[in-house]
Amino acid sequence: MNANHWNNEGFHPHLAEAERITQLAQAGEQMVERLRRTAFLPGATKALNVRLGIAEAAELLGCSTNRIRMAEQDGRLPPPPESDTGRRLGYDIPALLNMRQVLGASPRRSPEDPPAIITVQNFKGGVGKSTVTTHLAHYLAVQGYRVLVVDCDSQATTTTLFGFNPHFAIRREETLYPYLSIEPTEDSLHYAVKSTIWPNVDLIPSNLQMFDVEYELAAAGSGGGGTLASRFRKLKQGLNELAQNYDVVLLDPPPALGTISLAVMQAANALLVPLAATTPDFCSTVQFLSMMSQVITQLQEAGIQVEYDFCRLICSKFNSNDPSHAMIQRIMEQSFGPALLPIPILESAEISHAALRMMTVYELEKPVGTPKTHKRCRSNIDEAMGQIEKLIRLRWGRVDNEKGAALAAVL
Repeated sequence: MNANHWNNEGFHPHLAEAERITQLAQAGEQMVERLRRTAFLPGATKALNVRLGIAEAAELLGCSTNRIRMAEQDGRLPPPPESDTGRRLGYDIPALLNMRQVLGASPRRSPEDPPAIITVQNFKGGVGKSTVTTHLAHYLAVQGYRVLVVDCDSQATTTTLFGFNPHFAIRREETLYPYLSIEPTEDSLHYAVKSTIWPNVDLIPSNLQMFDVEYELAAAGSGGGGTLASRFRKLKQGLNELAQNYDVVLLDPPPALGTISLAVMQAANALLVPLAATTPDFCSTVQFLSMMSQVITQLQEAGIQVEYDFCRLICSKFNSNDPSHAMIQRIMEQSFGPALLPIPILESAEISHAALRMMTVYELEKPVGTPKTHKRCRSNIDEAMGQIEKLIRLRWGRVDNEKGAALAAVL
């Protein structure tokens, strides 16, 4: 649509309000598709082209480079591909996962360990909820865990970051809708699981039609809590069944106190609350925690149990050069104590540039900015996500190092 078709107020003249808004939505959707095609060139398919050198692979596996070379020499591991000039091109993610299996370096839970089902939740938008979810999923994937991501938000940002266009490529029948609706057509969640470009990460996608569930469940709740409670229990049961095939399940609910958020809240066994280092975000998060406390009490009074292995807050979008951010971080530390994870996620242009390409930092083949900026950003993300990994492993009875032991002391 030509820009001349819009008036000074940003609307096409001579149209009803609904038609004007429809035009805005269509124009935006077309631009999203253009961005997606640009980001995923060649073609419109996202690919995972990351390769690791032998030193980085050895560090991730916790072994020496010599051990990897010996395994290649005796045939237990295939060597990495080479360029025409004989240069080793490095290991891709499937090769890294194969290394873990061959060298006994897999971090997977034992059958006796409960899967971690973590909801990344805050009722305020713009705190980096989907960014935290996708980076945590990809961090855990690099570390060798089997991960399921469940996008419960009709905005479908997480679905988009995984390379699916929620408007054109995802039907309502591929979301949670057929399972949670008042007239369900599915009795398990296996139908909705999609593979992603990450070999050890699966996704249950979302799209705008997921909002229909909110209407249906809200209507059911107004007529009595029985149907609503049954849907809550059904989601928990379905996720528990799926979780047996994974080490970690990550839930990304809507940024609002609605029926889906409530269902997700009680289906999880751990809670991660991202919040930005600003006064409005801090105040909003305090309100969120207060509301959660009240809602959990009400759910438990209705016979719906809510139990978390851990509940942690993580500061996102932290600018270490901004004195106001440092002040808010101190306020967070004084207010939340050890429930606030000590390492914040730094605000970085590298994360923003990756998001523009509908990627996480872990999917970038090379730095978008300077190598120094990328290395600093990647190191911070590794440390921040590593805090959550330690909490997961601690619940499995595994404390891997001194930092893990220190973490155990505050739980």
